Amino acid sequence: MSRIGKNPIVIPAKVEVKVNGTDVTVKGPKGQVNETFNSEVIIEHNNNEIQVRPFSEIKFHRALHGTVASKIKNMITGVTVGFEKVLKISGVGYKANMKGNDLNLLIGYSNPIDVKVPAGLEAAVEDRGMSVKITGIDKQRVGQFAAEIRALREPEPYKGKGIRYSDEIIIKKAGKRAV
Repeated sequence: MSRIGKNPIVIPAKVEVKVNGTDVTVKGPKGQVNETFNSEVIIEHNNNEIQVRPFSEIKFHRALHGTVASKIKNMITGVTVGFEKVLKISGVGYKANMKGNDLNLLIGYSNPIDVKVPAGLEAAVEDRGMSVKITGIDKQRVGQFAAEIRALREPEPYKGKGIRYSDEIIIKKAGKRAV
């Protein structure tokens, strides 16, 4: 059985949780998140705690039980604190700008790339256009949007140019050398 799923999930004072079978709604100061989970887990709401139990002891049910517990914890964290990803842009002439609700990226292509910021997420350009901060209450959507932006120009291993996560380390390769 999952060690994460065994522990009860404590609900903070300013968060309201509604459990209806496998539908979970979490409402907090930053917003509201809804999620429908697989019916192979049992979600119980007692007073100030949520307990997630596997439907049976089959390996899939035990694995799913830990995943559902983590997702509910992330939902609670999202509506209280929120999630953020910071992307660093490096390269000569590379930069980012905000144009209304669009993120405008100059990343070495002949034309700038405009990326629409999805509803429920916020993007802010910092450090004179060299970093982009993405914030939101849904951890999966924040990470997915950050990954889509990073995929536009992944960091290359020789000079390190491109878009990378702020905590990502690029190991640079040695270039060609004259013998």
